Amino acid sequence: MKKLIVAASCALALVAGTAQAQERNLRIAFDVPYEPFEYKDENGELTGFEVELADAMCEEMNANCEFVIQAWDGMIPGLLARKFDLIMSSMSITPERAERVLFSEPYYNTPGGWFGPNDFSTDVTDMDAMKGKTVGVQRGTTMDTYVTENMGGIVEIKRYTTADDMVLDLEGQRLDVVFVDYPVGEQTVLTKDGFKEVGEPVKLGEGVGVAMRKRDADLADEVNAALRTLKEDGTYDTIMKKYFNYDIKM
Repeated sequence: MKKLIVAASCALALVAGTAQAQERNLRIAFDVPYEPFEYKDENGELTGFEVELADAMCEEMNANCEFVIQAWDGMIPGLLARKFDLIMSSMSITPERAERVLFSEPYYNTPGGWFGPNDFSTDVTDMDAMKGKTVGVQRGTTMDTYVTENMGGIVEIKRYTTADDMVLDLEGQRLDVVFVDYPVGEQTVLTKDGFKEVGEPVKLGEGVGVAMRKRDADLADEVNAALRTLKEDGTYDTIMKKYFNYDIKM
């Protein structure tokens, strides 16, 4: 399997045609950085839990996979415009998204986590106490939906394209707290001095799935079969344990 990384803005549509019997070409989109799921290491190489899982999945499917970097808010539009064939970038399965894309079976689930400075002592579940606080979320995520539906009109919500930008504003004291995917908070907030977890994790959604175009039911069957094999033969667990000290598998 050959892997190539390109920017989505430069990606050309796949040439239509019948896939070869032994091998197919697929483009998989990732939003970078979203550590530990997808990010670039110190050498500029794309890595992370989902990147390694995608590599293994492509190997199992005998597919030539090209990895495409795409900003989060352009993910579904890019998929529908055929800039890539799959989204494997921590996209939670929701009824709203399922109206537009076809999801694989869920392959992981993690809660949302509350993170803030060490001197933050407000109960994030107390709406009276939270009134007027500024909460950071990544735009278009299930965390964004949760805060909007449960705290809209109570807190000021600031939305960010990337988790890194959000954390920079938290460090710059332009945010009181952030609500992010728990492992992302562990990697991007708790690794910095002066910050802590400020609330209990919140379970959200139906898990994370690979997103495809609605008409790609055959591809979805292949993806599901490959992911099942990786879970059964231990490959999934081996990759997971490199990035997490707890079980996220579904």
